[in-house]
Formats: sequence, C-alpha cells, structure tokens
Amino acid sequence: MNVFFVMLILSAFASCTNSAPKDAETDPFSNGGNERNMIVVISDMHLGADLAYAECNKNLPSLEKMLYRIKAAPNVSELVIAGDLLDEWFVPAPIDTYQGKDQTDFVQRIAATNKGVFDALNSIIQEKKILVTYVPGNHDLTISEANVDLVLPGINQKRDPELGLGTYYPVGYPEIAIEHGHRYNFFCAPDPISNQDIAPGTIMPPGYFFTRIGALYVSQGHPAEGADIVPVITQNTSGDESQNLLFEYWKMWEWTLNTFKIQNKFDEKIIVTNVDGFTGAYAVNDVLPFQTTPGGFIDVNLYKGIQDSWLQRQAHNHVPVNIPAYQAITGSAISTEADNQAITQYFLNPDSDVRIVVFGHTHVPTIKTSNDHLGQKAIYANSGTWIDHNSLDTTAMNFVVITPQYKDAASHTFVKLYSFKNEVVALMAEDSLRF
Repeated sequence: MNVFFVMLILSAFASCTNSAPKDAETDPFSNGGNERNMIVVISDMHLGADLAYAECNKNLPSLEKMLYRIKAAPNVSELVIAGDLLDEWFVPAPIDTYQGKDQTDFVQRIAATNKGVFDALNSIIQEKKILVTYVPGNHDLTISEANVDLVLPGINQKRDPELGLGTYYPVGYPEIAIEHGHRYNFFCAPDPISNQDIAPGTIMPPGYFFTRIGALYVSQGHPAEGADIVPVITQNTSGDESQNLLFEYWKMWEWTLNTFKIQNKFDEKIIVTNVDGFTGAYAVNDVLPFQTTPGGFIDVNLYKGIQDSWLQRQAHNHVPVNIPAYQAITGSAISTEADNQAITQYFLNPDSDVRIVVFGHTHVPTIKTSNDHLGQKAIYANSGTWIDHNSLDTTAMNFVVITPQYKDAASHTFVKLYSFKNEVVALMAEDSLRF
C-alpha cells in the first residue's frame, strides 16, 4: 500500500575456496569465485496495466537492465521477488480495474504493458541457472497462483495455504526468511472476516480503498485542496474498548484523506471495484467511520467491526506473535513498525531460528542489526522499491544481496543493500554474521 507509506527510505566476495567473502565494490553480483551461491532480493516493482497511472514507468528500462545483469552474473543462484510485482491496487478510484473482464486478462495486460521486464524475468526462468521465486505482497494480494504462472511460466511460488501470503526460506538456508511484510499491517493484511455479506469470499483489507483514493489524488495532480472535508468525530465517552479502537481507525482515515485530498465529494460513488467479490462503486463515506452525536456511538459501513476481529485475522494469517490491535492500528503508517515486527516475529520469537529477515512493503530500504532471543546477532533488511517517485528520491531502485558463508570458521554471511539510481550501482548499507 505504497500511497499509505509516503515517508522516508554485495558485491564480490572471496574466492571459490573456503575463504571469507570480500567486498569487490564494482560488481554486487560477484563473489570473486566460480560458485553460484548469491541470493538477490527485489520487491515492490508495482507493475501496472496502464502506464498512464502505473507507479513504475520511467524506471522500467533501468529495471530491465538490472535483471539482465543478474541473468549474466555467474555467481547468482537465486532471485527472489518479495511481493508487489503485479499491482492490482494502485488504480485511480473511478477506473474499472478489469475493464469489464477478469483477473486473467488484467494480468496479461500488465505483462504486455511491461513486456521488457517480463521478457527479462522469463529469460532468467527459462535458462534455469538462477531459481526465480515469487512471494505475494498486498498489491498482488488476490492474484492467483495460476495467473502468476500464466505470465511467468515455471516461476517458483512460495505461498501460504491462504491466498495473499507467503514466506520463502532459500534452498539450504532455513536461517533466512523472506516475505513481503504486509501480514503484520492492520490495513494491508488479508481480511477474510469483514464485508462477507457484501462481497462473499473477499480478503481485501481497507488498505485497498486507501490506495484507490491515493491513486486518484495522484492522477488529479496532487491537489492542494479537496472538494470535501473530513467530518470530525470525537472519542466515545463510554470508554468502550471497541469504540476506542474504532476512533483510532477513524484517525488513520482522517490523516489519509487530509493528506491525499481529492476533487470529489465524499458521498460520490467514485470507487469502482468489481474485484475480489466487490461489485459496483463505493463512496469515501462508505469506508469512513461516522458519528451522529458528539461523544456518541461511532459506526462504519464497510469493514464494520474490523477493530474487533484483528486477533482472528492474525490467527488466519499465521502471525506467530500477537500484535495488540491498538498498536497495529496506530502503527500502520509507520515504516519502522514493519521493521520492528521483523524483530518481534522472528528474532525475539523463541520458536524461531531465523537470523536474517528481508521484507519489502514499506519502500524504505534499510539494514538493521539486533540480537535474537538467544543473544545472537541478527540482521533485518528491507529491499526498498522501484517506483518512479519514492518519498526520498535517493531511495529508488533498490535490491538486497545475500552471500552465504563458506565452511571455514572465519567466513561470514553478508547482507548488502544497493541502489541502482541513474543505473549506477551504489552500496547503501551492509552487515554480516555467521550462523
């Protein structure tokens, strides 16, 4: 849900003998030897079906070049796409996403619109020297396995049994976990509970509607003033926990609508859906909590009761360590909350042996070091994004490279974060540890 995250932001190693990898700054995809052992992680490409509004447009030629560099690299063993490859969310609200057809046609249009990128990915897949793995993100939450395979035949997909989620542990490295990171976000995690009477079988979370509105704001040229104002509501004086949570949920909507001001009244039925069980069009007022009496009962039309079902959603989405609803709601727009969840869910979780975690989702590339529940060093990395306009211009076109350790005791596993801005590889951050 990149519009909800408008905010901040390997190189060559040792020889093929059992010596520690050393940094060869000129080539992030070389380990200095002949062994294929490097894992490249890229995410948040946000490829759209129409370049008139797609978030990745100007960066497409650079993305193609990067993919062909990866293909030509003799030391890369895996390329992992950590979600938000196919963008079903960033579509201006009045546009019919499927154009009266279906998801299969939509995905095929994305592949045709971004032919160079798909040609590059398919050439890597078909060559079979590099294993290409895809895990879902929130923007491709409902894209089916069959439709991904339709445009990327032979790609390795790592999915949970539940649609919209997946975690990948690279071959032979159970200490490394790669996922998009949206399962921990209140507004982006699959929601199979809300709106079932309106859209049977839907899993679309409210972030979908945020993003449709945000995409409209962008398509309207970032207007300084909107056509409507957010009606003020006040906290319910009853002290009821559910009402307090719904008030916090409203505050997030208030922030969003005051940030992404649109030139439409909130009662206009402008959000055309026809996806994932939803039909017809909805107004901003359909998703915005409301109150008829100051200090009185707060209600909402779409996502009624969402503040009370978070625990159930987390169980469905296989979240190992429960996140309190208040924390999940209030932290949903803060990129560091996703970073903190990597630490909580993996490193501080006594049931986890993972030492390296890579997320996408926030578009803020970073590497952070902490200790796990056994006091061992652990590394979290975020793989950033490839959209044309990120919150900080310096953070675009990112990727992570993991080079596993060799057998000798001095060797370390390296995690490096790069930028390809202006088609120049630049090392942004790095760290290492030994399993």
